[in-house]
Amino acid sequence: MFYYLFGFLKSEFDFPGAGVFQYFTFRASMAIITSLLISLFIGKRLIKYLRKKQVGEDIRDLGLEGQVQKKGTPTMGGLIILASIIIPTLLFAKLNNIYIILMLVSTVWLGTIGFIDDYIKVFKKNKKGLAGKFKILGQVGLGLIVGCAIYFSNDVVIKEKVTKPENYISTKTMFKMDNFSEAQQLFSKESVKSTKTTIPFFKNNEFDYASLLAWLGGNYRKYAFLIFIPIVIFIIVAVSNGANLTDGLDGLASGTSAIIGTTLGILAYVSGNIIFANYLNIMYIPNIGELTIYVGAFVGACVGFLWYNSFPAQIFMGDTGSLSLGGIIAVFAIIIRKELLIPILCGVFLIQSISVIVQVVYFKYTKKRYGAGRRVFLMSPLHHHYQKRGYHEAKITLRFIIVGIMLAIATVITLKLR
Repeated sequence: MFYYLFGFLKSEFDFPGAGVFQYFTFRASMAIITSLLISLFIGKRLIKYLRKKQVGEDIRDLGLEGQVQKKGTPTMGGLIILASIIIPTLLFAKLNNIYIILMLVSTVWLGTIGFIDDYIKVFKKNKKGLAGKFKILGQVGLGLIVGCAIYFSNDVVIKEKVTKPENYISTKTMFKMDNFSEAQQLFSKESVKSTKTTIPFFKNNEFDYASLLAWLGGNYRKYAFLIFIPIVIFIIVAVSNGANLTDGLDGLASGTSAIIGTTLGILAYVSGNIIFANYLNIMYIPNIGELTIYVGAFVGACVGFLWYNSFPAQIFMGDTGSLSLGGIIAVFAIIIRKELLIPILCGVFLIQSISVIVQVVYFKYTKKRYGAGRRVFLMSPLHHHYQKRGYHEAKITLRFIIVGIMLAIATVITLKLR
């Protein structure tokens, strides 16, 4: 909104300072600040309202330390996160950008699914909430929308390198103005549709999903959507549920998501900057830089929510927030062609999901074989295992966040470590 307003003021009236709204960095910074302020403003009032309405979390007794004290803590705090993402994005982003549209649709879509689940639990007093099959169906539906949009939209394109990888711009000269035209010459003049993505740790680090169908013959690329869209669906479902499982300790999901969001913002910025894309030898994605505004709002929302969600939590995000956070991260990574970095970047989500899968599979196997189920962990997801071992909740959260920071650094390093 402000982008268009100040663009008009600049062109028609030469309004002083209006030109600053043309820069990604300024608008992203404003989105972060605005998101933080919205979180603080809405959070206090929402907590007060939910307490007045006695909308509290019904905690199951799992024998965990400090669990009983959490009973009655307001939930549905994901509404704070959603508002803090959507409002700054609408204010500072270019709303005709296909990537911004996809991220807003993803945010609202998953937020609605999570809200329905929380509403059933809290207001209808049904502890099971929305049936799991409907959650999965909703996530699959979003995957179809995102996958089809990326594959079929003519606005979703990349530019490929046309020279050998060794033709880098040196670190000393990469910021000179004449290197912009030099970098342009190293990428194809025409933007192209592509199902390529980035593979970490490989020299020529691009992989084309269409190549998986090469066995079909000469026209195999026409059918690339048959493999690309299911992959998109799988990633969205997996990461969204991984974030949902991680939301079990105060500040854990929002803290790790803020770190992941910051890293994705860096990856989006360098992918949308032709000089950085050339220097790092990664694919250049036109118009992707606009996503820095969205991810700025995302990080601001996560950090702002931590104000109220850090131990001891004054409010829980509920599925309104956790399903949205994971889905947003997945869609964002897919859009910037970095989804194969998710196992590294979202390692905390991954290990949480694996711990649940291992626990369930091993329990069923041992029950069938020995007549009594056995467990690998004292409790799953993994953070509850450490709680059972006597670690304080705040210590577990902080250590998981430290691990998340290490994984984020490792993810960024993969841009050059290959």
